[in-house]
Amino acid sequence: MAARPAPSPSSDRPPFPNPSATSALSAPSALSTSSTPSPQARSAAFRRRLAGAMRRPGFELLVAETTRLSGATVLTACAYGFPVPGDDPWWQGLDGYRPANLLRLAAPGDLFAIGDILVERRVRTQDQSRDWNLARRLQKRLLSDHTALVGVTLVDRGDTDTFDALLSWGWRWLPPAGAREAPWPAARRLLVLR
Repeated sequence: MAARPAPSPSSDRPPFPNPSATSALSAPSALSTSSTPSPQARSAAFRRRLAGAMRRPGFELLVAETTRLSGATVLTACAYGFPVPGDDPWWQGLDGYRPANLLRLAAPGDLFAIGDILVERRVRTQDQSRDWNLARRLQKRLLSDHTALVGVTLVDRGDTDTFDALLSWGWRWLPPAGAREAPWPAARRLLVLR
């Protein structure tokens, strides 16, 4: 995938990632204990996650951009992911829960972890079930470009906004077997997209 230059500082919108944009996915971090991290803290956390993911084999980043009336090209959204094997540290936070059917797909490289989907807030709340929804299109393209059979992602248990948005975009939650009997829930939830 060809890299695209970031918008110039003189454009009428701040450089991406836009602190007012919302990351639909988030990795566990010190920020997850804060009820409402600042836009700058969210942006910094996104950049740290992205920098770490970029080092992974098979990493892929998609961006969506638009041209303003002024002629300036601005980034409007992005999503990234990477293949994830069954023994990868990516699975941390599930308290050992790794569904056997997903692990069988991980061995030949048919699992693709979507690390983040960064979209404007309105994309998370409007027309979520429509095929043309930008977040849906980005996640579908990531999976089809990689030829993965299944997309997987992890969501912090307390992040109900992200969880609800992903469900509306076609993701399914895979609760651990016996989850109702567990004395405490896993820190993160596993979602899949086929």
